[in-house]
Amino acid sequence: MQNVPMDDFSAAIQEHRRELHVHCYRMLGSFDDAEEVLQEALLRAWTHRDTFEPGSNLRAWLYRIATNACLDQLRKRSRRPEQLSSFAEVPWLQPYPDVLLDQAAPRTEEPDAVVVGRETIELAFIATMQLLPAQQRAVLVMRDAIGWSAAETAAILETTVPTVNSALQRARATLQREQPSPASTPRTGLSADERDLLDRYIVLSERPDATQMAALVRDDIRVTMPPQPVCFDGWAALAPLHAAAAEHGEWRLLPTSANRMPAAACYLRAPGASGFAAFKLDVLRVEDGLIAEVTTFGPELFPAFDLPAELP
Repeated sequence: MQNVPMDDFSAAIQEHRRELHVHCYRMLGSFDDAEEVLQEALLRAWTHRDTFEPGSNLRAWLYRIATNACLDQLRKRSRRPEQLSSFAEVPWLQPYPDVLLDQAAPRTEEPDAVVVGRETIELAFIATMQLLPAQQRAVLVMRDAIGWSAAETAAILETTVPTVNSALQRARATLQREQPSPASTPRTGLSADERDLLDRYIVLSERPDATQMAALVRDDIRVTMPPQPVCFDGWAALAPLHAAAAEHGEWRLLPTSANRMPAAACYLRAPGASGFAAFKLDVLRVEDGLIAEVTTFGPELFPAFDLPAELP
């Protein structure tokens, strides 16, 4: 429980901003959409601040407002993939910078206040979430990602415990059936093996070597490029892309991480150019010590990753 003086109300809301943004991202699958909806939610909270009862749970109150804003957005846009054969089916999918996830732990002593774990933020989880109806999506996030009880979830969604339990059961069944890869071991950061693999991926992207790159990836590697509706399956399909990269110019890559997964910020110096311009972000899924999947995004979110727009 929290007792927040009204004159500190704005500051108290801002303390929860980052975790609320992660919540909206899980619901919507898009960093930009989450930002837009969160702004609307915080405006609603400020506008209706007189309805908040001092001494009640501010965090739960804000989650109710943010969740309703997400549900409104989902109803308005009415976009939900019918299947998930690959991330190409979710063109609005965007990555989430780990540098911001590390800021998302709520500033509270409540037992539910935990850091953002990998198993509920990986791209596979976020993409599969987009298959769920809005209510099931909200219930799954609150129960399995945030860790609230059925009663707490029912109170926030203004429904009943049996309804929450039923929605959770259906949502979990869909997640288990459709998620492209098994849930990873719960943790927050990259493993030493993943960092090493990322380093080698960077070297072979800057100085392409098809033979060595082939040894770094699974034979059935998949590459997608949201929002482009393309999907490359297998090294045979990827090899020509790797070989053609050098034709575009000189590459320089910086290590980073997104969705608790290794990632590489890719910069290209085109022939005749003086500097390396931000070009794309590769997010890697590692399985059994090899790269199993590469999801390539544009450079639009480089500022959110605290990455420069250009390298000298």
